[in-house]
Amino acid sequence: MAPHPTNAAAADGLSLRERKKRQTRQRISDVATGLFAARGFDKVTVAEVAEAADVSTMTVFNHFARKEDLFLDRIPEALDLFTRAVRERRPGESPAAPVRRLLLELADARHPLGGLGDTFSAFWRVVLDSPALRARVREAVEELEDALTATVAESTGAAPGDPRPRLTAALVVTAYRTVCGTTVARLLAGERADDVAPGHRELVECSFAALEEALRTLGEPYGAAPR
Repeated sequence: MAPHPTNAAAADGLSLRERKKRQTRQRISDVATGLFAARGFDKVTVAEVAEAADVSTMTVFNHFARKEDLFLDRIPEALDLFTRAVRERRPGESPAAPVRRLLLELADARHPLGGLGDTFSAFWRVVLDSPALRARVREAVEELEDALTATVAESTGAAPGDPRPRLTAALVVTAYRTVCGTTVARLLAGERADDVAPGHRELVECSFAALEEALRTLGEPYGAAPR
């Protein structure tokens, strides 16, 4: 039996008002995604999205700072997942270890942020066809690196000006980009997610094993102690 909406909201720690705001945001994003997939990102206006979602243009911008974020609506989720994983890592672990686990969990769940799924090729075709979306993806990568830098610095007690948190974050993000970029290229070439999955997991493992070796040269707590 599905939980009563009020109980679900309570379980989420959200008020009914916040829950409705979240539902409205999701509806707007879903409508926008359908329009962008059908007609192309650059050929759809925010006003058309608002009309299709039965909200005002102001409401759209209350939920999304820019048009690109209507399609790339998981950027805040990515920032939260990655920084929380690093912040809550196990004692003695490097900042890379929880990200490796997170990527494997996302892949197993076929979560969009894991880069592995049969429907993701259509999503990435829309992105690749739009200069504005490609630029926003690059910005999002920089935002993720900045957020991880701050989290690594805080969790390791780095002194101001210590370059190691930035280097650690950059290496983690590069590994993530490499894994997802390789997998997406295979999906765009027509391969099925189930066929790509073993190679995806192997690339996660070998990329982060190499990353752990690199981070050990920075010393603890950036690199995990050798086993």
